[in-house]
Amino acid sequence: MDKILEAVVMSSYPNNVKQGLVRRVIEAAKQPMDSEQCWSMLELSTKLYLTGDTKYKREIGKEVLEVYGHYHPEEFEEFFNVRFLLSLLQEGYGPLGKRSHYILDYIQLGLQFILESPSANSIFSLLRIEVLRKVCERPSPKQCAKISRLLVQHPQCIPSGKHQLLFCQQLIRCIGHFQCASEREEDIMEFLEQVNKVSGLLQRIWRTQTSAILPSLKELFTIISSTEEQEAPSNALASVVQFVPLELMDSVIRNLTNDDSITDVQMMTAIGRMIDWVSWPLGKNIDKWIIALLKGLAAVKKFSILIEVTLSKIEKVFSKLLYPIVREGALSVLQYMLLSFQHSHEAFHLLLPHIPRLVTSLKKEDSNSATSSLEQLAELIHCMFFRFSGFPDLYEPVLDAVKALPIPNEDRIKHLLGQNAWTSQKNELACFYPRLASKSETGKIGLINLGNTCYMNSIIQSLFMASDFRHSVLNLTEGNSQPLMTKLQWLFAFLEHSQRPAISPETFLSASWPPWFTPGAQQDCSEYLKYLLDRLHEEEKTGKRIYQKLKESSLMSQAVEHHYLNKTLIEKMFGGKMMTKIRCLKCMNVSSREEAFTDLSLAFPPPDRHVPGSKSVCPQFIEPSENPSQLTGSPWIQRKASMAEDPTAPPVLGEMWGLQEPRGATRSLSGDAVGVGAAKDPLSSLGGQAPKDSRSVPDLINYFLSPERLTAENKYHCERCASLQEAEKVAELTEGPHYLILTLLRFSFDPRTMKRKKILDNVSIPVVLKLPILATPEETEEVCQRGKDGAAVPGSGFTSVVYDLCSVVVHSGISSESGHYYCYSRECTDTIPHGDRLPKAASDKQEGVEIQWYLFNDTRVSFSSFESVSNVTSFFPKDTAYVLFYRQRAGRQSCLLHEALAEAGHLHGEPSLHKDLMEAIARDNILYLQEQEKEARNRAAYISALPKSPLWWRDFDRDKDDDNSSGGCSPAAGGGGSGSFHGLVF
Repeated sequence: MDKILEAVVMSSYPNNVKQGLVRRVIEAAKQPMDSEQCWSMLELSTKLYLTGDTKYKREIGKEVLEVYGHYHPEEFEEFFNVRFLLSLLQEGYGPLGKRSHYILDYIQLGLQFILESPSANSIFSLLRIEVLRKVCERPSPKQCAKISRLLVQHPQCIPSGKHQLLFCQQLIRCIGHFQCASEREEDIMEFLEQVNKVSGLLQRIWRTQTSAILPSLKELFTIISSTEEQEAPSNALASVVQFVPLELMDSVIRNLTNDDSITDVQMMTAIGRMIDWVSWPLGKNIDKWIIALLKGLAAVKKFSILIEVTLSKIEKVFSKLLYPIVREGALSVLQYMLLSFQHSHEAFHLLLPHIPRLVTSLKKEDSNSATSSLEQLAELIHCMFFRFSGFPDLYEPVLDAVKALPIPNEDRIKHLLGQNAWTSQKNELACFYPRLASKSETGKIGLINLGNTCYMNSIIQSLFMASDFRHSVLNLTEGNSQPLMTKLQWLFAFLEHSQRPAISPETFLSASWPPWFTPGAQQDCSEYLKYLLDRLHEEEKTGKRIYQKLKESSLMSQAVEHHYLNKTLIEKMFGGKMMTKIRCLKCMNVSSREEAFTDLSLAFPPPDRHVPGSKSVCPQFIEPSENPSQLTGSPWIQRKASMAEDPTAPPVLGEMWGLQEPRGATRSLSGDAVGVGAAKDPLSSLGGQAPKDSRSVPDLINYFLSPERLTAENKYHCERCASLQEAEKVAELTEGPHYLILTLLRFSFDPRTMKRKKILDNVSIPVVLKLPILATPEETEEVCQRGKDGAAVPGSGFTSVVYDLCSVVVHSGISSESGHYYCYSRECTDTIPHGDRLPKAASDKQEGVEIQWYLFNDTRVSFSSFESVSNVTSFFPKDTAYVLFYRQRAGRQSCLLHEALAEAGHLHGEPSLHKDLMEAIARDNILYLQEQEKEARNRAAYISALPKSPLWWRDFDRDKDDDNSSGGCSPAAGGGGSGSFHGLVF
């Protein structure tokens, strides 16, 4: 019968004819027959099953085996013996030998017929040893899956005792070697099914033997933490973790993070490879294990590992949001990585170029998964905006991408940031603060934030960019008996000459710290600036004199020379004078008092009042009238808030210019020339349009200088009347400072909340500002002869002094007790041709456009523009200008100081530092180079240990270039077509 069957199978008849003949042979086999015939048929069917070159032949062999197993059990048991099986497992079968792929399937098929036989136990015992040996030989995923199927169907064959533990460990090592050899989608799906079968076997073993779980996990960690392997272990290991009971997570993580035998490099390698598992499509709870390990590392303060891993892996995790099949887990890991990385903006900024493209892809996908992910991503982005404000140029494209998505409230943001931080102790991360490889491309140096010290950093950078002040400070001689000014000199010198990308202002902070400030808390930068300037002024004023390396002009009169020599540096640079006049409305007596100032605090007009700023004349003091009824039209009677209502009221006081003035226009301050030299729309030169109710800096100056009525509880005590009387008060500027500091009073106390609230009104900032200064008739006449930069109204007693914007300190936030400060700055100087006596102002084009703006945000310094300064509040409503620095352009009132500064600059060039300071900078630069070398070696050791993932960006490039393909963003594609799916998983 075996000969007949073999002839039929090997014949060239059609399969349907063969099938009929085979069916007859199989039916005949169900009848009783002798043992020899049975053996012949079993040998033939074994040959067909194991060596058949077609599926049809193997199916015939299987059918015959099953018939003889059912109808001839004794013969089958005798044939299917231990010796035969051992030979199959160790030597293979026929000409293929060990290359036969169906031996395990053959054994699994035969086992069902000998389960009750006396030889079953010996066969099971053999298989328990042989499957362990097979696994140790690292079989392919397909063979491993066959072993798993065999053992799941016949658990009696699973190794027991110590061998069982070894089997689990070796099976995990097998999974670590799994690789999918093909990129075809059907092959990938088959590979995933094979991995699932193998990991399912581990789950079955762990359910019955929980004692095998921890040793198995230890073996898993050994594999993923190894730094000696040439190739990274397979991501298929993620399938193992999903079956570990979550109740074991805490103890497992605690043991790992507290194991002193695990080096930092091994731990970083392991967590890096685990993070790669987010791309495994069939894993459950993988994100929970990754986050748990990250939290465990934070708990034992392994911050260097967390930083390196986050910066190297966060972009790859982010790219996986393109794929619906792994999106949920990837988003969970991304959220924790970003929300916990709060000591630096580096991780978030790595994602900025990719966010708009991802948002576009998710919107195009239009699925529930995409919609939910977009909302969570937008919440995450706004948390990062809140935590790392001060980067408007970088954030603008991202803000535009998510503008239509919901914005979380501040309480929600603070909750998310608070519950995910690595540590509540900011000083624990101090040593990690700047991780900048080199100095900014701007050539400028940043300042390290020492824990909510951005208020100081912004002020220091603004003062440093005030070049006249900086040069004067750097020119100080050694032993000047001014300790605080000396510390400022050292800080400026390091900002000028250090090779570091950012330096620590710790020494200066401790010396200039206002005693009422709370350590670690956010403070008011304006309050700090006032305290700092006052300290520096008083220090010099009380006898600790500065030796000025300025050669005073021989034309300077002794009286003027004495006047300037008696001024402190703060008075010379920031000091101005203001006359306050009060007129009693009963007797018309006028009292006046002159006082010095270093800044002007500008209040906002009431919300229902608007002070226009397009007109500009100088105020004229009105002498007492014989007839009190004639006071009706006097500016003394006008209240601040009524100036916009009364057409008979005098024009306003300040004036602003745009970036450029029309050629030939005159900047007259007369009422007949209104609008000729002023930009009515402060944003017109930028191509924008100011909001109808928006305010400008001149508006606030006009409000500051406009008359104020003193009534009710604010009545004035008139000495002539010897009683309280209603009065009018007006302020007049009598001397303009070289650097004009304007503080916009944005913070007011709210009695309902008992907190200081912030006025978020957008204020247009002119790049050029005219300020009315009271002048003597002689000065007025001389200034009028000088030309456009020093205009005056004949007979008014006022001259217009021109100022150029040089710094803007921005506050980001909604209260003075929180938020963040950063500043925009540029260096404003006068153009000084050789041999000229007076400096010449830069051209209008240069002052507005060509002079480079910089953005200083703690350690980060970048190029910026006046357009960014002007539009920052439009894009980021909580980011508002707070303190402004203007530099006076050369004119009559300032010519002596300008000339002295110009002469000093011509004679000395860049300030020369004294020997000790130069040596300190040189030593620190050498130290920095040594630190860089050491860090480079350490980072090389860390980075070389991290798994390589060089092609992660293809996820974005593919989506960008192929809008019509199913791609990774199509929900129907389940993560993309064959190419993208392979890129996702492997």
